[in-house]
Amino acid sequence: MLPRATPFLVGLLGLTAVACRAQQLNTAKLDSLLTALAANHKMMGSLALSKGGQVVYRRAFGDARLAPSAPATPNTRYRIGSITKTFTGVMIFQLIEEKKLTLETPLATFFPQVPGAAAITIDQLLSHRSGLHNFTNDPAFPAFMTQPHTQAELMALIAGPKPDFAPGTKAAYSNSNFVLLGYIVEKLTKMPYPQALQKRVLARAGLKNTFYGGKINPQNQEALSYETGPGGWQLAPETDMSVPGGAGALVSTPADLDRFFEALFGGKLVAASSLATMQTLRDGYGRALFATAVGPQKSYGHNGAIDGFHSAAGYFPADKLAVAVCSNGVAGSYSADQLMADAARIYFGQPYKIPSFKTFTPAAADLDRYPGTYASPGFPLKITVAKGGASLTAQATGQGPLPLEAVGPGAFTFDPAGIRLEFDAAKPTFTLTQGGTTHVFTKE
Repeated sequence: MLPRATPFLVGLLGLTAVACRAQQLNTAKLDSLLTALAANHKMMGSLALSKGGQVVYRRAFGDARLAPSAPATPNTRYRIGSITKTFTGVMIFQLIEEKKLTLETPLATFFPQVPGAAAITIDQLLSHRSGLHNFTNDPAFPAFMTQPHTQAELMALIAGPKPDFAPGTKAAYSNSNFVLLGYIVEKLTKMPYPQALQKRVLARAGLKNTFYGGKINPQNQEALSYETGPGGWQLAPETDMSVPGGAGALVSTPADLDRFFEALFGGKLVAASSLATMQTLRDGYGRALFATAVGPQKSYGHNGAIDGFHSAAGYFPADKLAVAVCSNGVAGSYSADQLMADAARIYFGQPYKIPSFKTFTPAAADLDRYPGTYASPGFPLKITVAKGGASLTAQATGQGPLPLEAVGPGAFTFDPAGIRLEFDAAKPTFTLTQGGTTHVFTKE
């Protein structure tokens, strides 16, 4: 399925560390990180970094297929989920430049049957401000997603629910937006999405390992995806690619994703004015792009998840650096987003220690003692700690809950944002560490 994608470094405060520019890429440290991920069964996948159009690091780790065993290679192809949205967004901006539509064109021009379509614009679809309900959140979606469906069936599913909010009043991530944008690409180009993609993006950017997916074919160097279960890695359900369409149906490699973002920021795909519009953020969303920072270095890109596949790709314009991760198996709180950020930290020479990935099972009595709402003097947010299965979640005021991973007695982490919480054994307090800054929180 296509769960909600999030900005790369979602955290409690988004604190950043001071960077020190690397003179030479520490490939040994990158190798050690990927080896640790594979050896501790935290991730399987592939990573590529490209500087100024030249690949400076490329390595696969883990397996593309477990039974029979087939080690991943740098040419292994992975479903990339919602990174597809950036490809779709590029084609929409190309059509805008060709005067075939505008950002203010109403959705009703193409799909009047969608509730509120007359008030929903192309701009709102691109920036998740349409209010359309996310069809992948439907409780029946896990069964729906594995079967082939027609455009008419997808349209009925998208047009059925009432909107979640009035168009333009706020932002909320919805795959429905980009499925519709993919269909609009087909209407305006008068060709199927895969053909439009090949002509408008893949050929221009020189991408040889990116395509609209079908049933996974291991003989075509395509990875299968896996989820963690009681016995370790288990084969994940497989979405039929008629369902995600322009929101998440593409297959690619990290090196190809690097080339795509280099082509986008190098002016090969859209005009500079279009790219600037794509980069403009409102409520955390650009148009088919997210933004994040690794220390003072800022990047633009997207992430994705479908079935057991997870991916993240970003481009740092000031350094002409592209970083991309594709994974077919992720366990625990370490994510493709985190690997992309950690690889960038290593590239930029920022302080970074490879995680130990030690496993720890907290005592049930401790888990029952920690939940509550905590506050810290001078810290603008309160943090609510709740019991979640065999661990905890932490939720800052106005933000979603973050799953914490137990790493030691009273110690919990959320690796994607570099967060560590350490609870005092005698007092109802914990110390939050993030980005080199610490705060002591006391239970209210």
